[in-house]
Amino acid sequence: MASGAKAKTTDFGEEIENLKAPNSFTFLPWLLMGAGSFSNVIQGRAPLPWLGGLGLLAFNSLYIGIVSLTFQRRPTNERVRDYMLLALGVVTYALAIGYAGSWLLFFPLLSLACGIGLRVQRRHFGLILLAVSASAAVITGFRSENPWDAVSIGYGTLLSGLVTSTILALFGAIAQLRDTRQQLARHAVAEERLRFSRDLHDLLGHTLSVVVVKSEAARRLAPRDLDAALVQVADIEAVGRQALTEIREAVTGYREGSLATEVDRARSALSAAGIDSVVRQSGQPLPPQTEALLGWVVREAATNAIRHSHASSCTIALTGSDGLVRLEITDDGHGIRPAPAGTTGTGLKGLAERLAAAGGSLDSGPAKHGGFRVTAELPVGEEAP
Repeated sequence: MASGAKAKTTDFGEEIENLKAPNSFTFLPWLLMGAGSFSNVIQGRAPLPWLGGLGLLAFNSLYIGIVSLTFQRRPTNERVRDYMLLALGVVTYALAIGYAGSWLLFFPLLSLACGIGLRVQRRHFGLILLAVSASAAVITGFRSENPWDAVSIGYGTLLSGLVTSTILALFGAIAQLRDTRQQLARHAVAEERLRFSRDLHDLLGHTLSVVVVKSEAARRLAPRDLDAALVQVADIEAVGRQALTEIREAVTGYREGSLATEVDRARSALSAAGIDSVVRQSGQPLPPQTEALLGWVVREAATNAIRHSHASSCTIALTGSDGLVRLEITDDGHGIRPAPAGTTGTGLKGLAERLAAAGGSLDSGPAKHGGFRVTAELPVGEEAP
């Protein structure tokens, strides 16, 4: 039952959003409310019919002009529209007081024009609407023999402006909602592009670095130890196959790397580059997503050490206590040289964004005793962050 109700609600919401917004032609048929007055002028039943005809022409022209200017939505039209509303009010009161009868129906039309032109966003709209409705009821009470006409005209005047302004405000909110959804969709696409670019940088940067290092090792070993060179070639093949799998998983957004696997790959790559590696680990088992984030840190730090550090040793230390896990990777090399002018590195910056989104932090810079240090901290609860 709940799912059925939810489906109906969703369908109703979609129907509301798909409704066509009112335009200037939507409110023109309401001028037919003045058909009785027009008939009185044509048949000569109204005193001074030429004056009534001029009043009808002025009222219809002003009403059409107000509606047209409102839906053109030009800032320069607002002042002209306000003057036209004032003129429409003068014509309406003159016709209602002078002729009464069916001419009193111009009050609801005046209220409708105020609802179109002023809207609920404008200040004093409610006071203007109440003033027009109350005065319409009073004038009708004096000019009509039936006392209930005052109630019906006053209530119709109030309802016309209130409903019109509410409907227009509703369609304005729907338009804003549609624009917001489009902006959110564009933002989601931008975020996905950023995620994909970070994944490809981290995956391909590390993998290609390993391939280059192992290829150089195989080239050096081939003249004197063919078997050792073949081992390096086999490792290159394994790394390439694994990279294909990881890229496919990254494209679909489901990659959750194991920290132990990333540490093993880092040790292998560092060893192939002639860098001794030491791994220290303590603490409780980590949630899968925390391991995945720390695995990215190990991958990026190892790649930087291989590419830039010229180090002879690298230490990977993982400690966890009091709901916080800390990963520190330190080498004894020369550090990372500043990026050339006009370029910025994206690896550590992307990692910092990833960890910040999970409530953690990433710090990198020169180590105390020389070399380069990358430190990552992540909160660890009962569930993955």
